[in-house]
Amino acid sequence: MSKPVTPLLTVDLIIEMTDRPGRPIVLIERRHPPHGRALPGGFVDVGESLENAAIREAREETSLDVRLKLLLGNYSDPGRDFRGHTVSAVYIAEAQGEPVAADDASNLELVNPRELPPLVFDHPVILADYLAYLETGKLTPLRQ
Repeated sequence: MSKPVTPLLTVDLIIEMTDRPGRPIVLIERRHPPHGRALPGGFVDVGESLENAAIREAREETSLDVRLKLLLGNYSDPGRDFRGHTVSAVYIAEAQGEPVAADDASNLELVNPRELPPLVFDHPVILADYLAYLETGKLTPLRQ
């Protein structure tokens, strides 16, 4: 039997800085195309769990050790990344300390999630779901 061709698997994180007033979140400035602001995240390595990939990507791009709180959802729209079909597991995480941009992040910033700059990929959709979760305590219903 031939191996199926499937989307690439990724993780993204909404990192809440619990030691800052208002719990701002971390956005990175992407070093590689597509350039722009984004949530920290990246590809899952073969043999790696989603959770371990999320913790690794957070450390690589922000220099933060995070604690995963919740799986916000899975995002699989085939058009979410123009480079190809990816599926992302998106986690809400907490961290403390001083984030430092590294690896695929050329810069980072702490932002109020209610006052977002323009973002790449489907990250505006993800953050709208996050804000709805903050307001209601309920996860977004599944999309078709």
